[in-house]
Amino acid sequence: MTKADWNKILDSRVPEKAIPYCFALWEEEPFHFEITRSRISKLGDFRYRKGQKIQKITINHDLNPYQFLITFVHEVAHHRVFSKYQGDGIKPHGPEWKQSFRFLMAPLLHKNIFPMDVLIPLRLYMSNPKASTGADFFLMKELKKYDRHPAAYTGVLLGDLKPGAQFGLRARIFEKLETKRSRVLCRELATGRRYLISRHAEVVEKAGEGEFPF
Repeated sequence: MTKADWNKILDSRVPEKAIPYCFALWEEEPFHFEITRSRISKLGDFRYRKGQKIQKITINHDLNPYQFLITFVHEVAHHRVFSKYQGDGIKPHGPEWKQSFRFLMAPLLHKNIFPMDVLIPLRLYMSNPKASTGADFFLMKELKKYDRHPAAYTGVLLGDLKPGAQFGLRARIFEKLETKRSRVLCRELATGRRYLISRHAEVVEKAGEGEFPF
């Protein structure tokens, strides 16, 4: 892909002044890049396939520009680490990834890229980044202000529900099973499939025998 291609792909998806930096990261170590449908269990994805010359990164299409940028760099950090170590004995979010993520994010941590309400908790988060921005309540709260399509209905946080509670998320109904660190194991009632969802996800709680508002 050319610089013009990247400008077209990332236009309005990340802050304008961050586009050249994103292109530079790709140009240094190229990868396949795909913008995907929304996925409730993750914002982006990198899966290392040993033996493949070009790896692949995917990002959900519906992220706001600041969340998209953070997620993009998060996945590029995975790409850099796994390319260097060939995946041998490296934990996905271990010290190698943390160091890479901090290094790659450093040039972006200023007010020309992020608004101050996001920048302050983002700087704190980057001191010891977790597997997901959803693990940091204050950063997540500020990022949600800039969502492209804010929910018309204000729900509750998944982490505040009791095990066994039913809830709605993106017009799908789930049952909360158990909390696993920063994520919650949930079962979709219609399919029986299980998903790990951020405990900070805003959901619609079912009240008694009432129906969900969707």
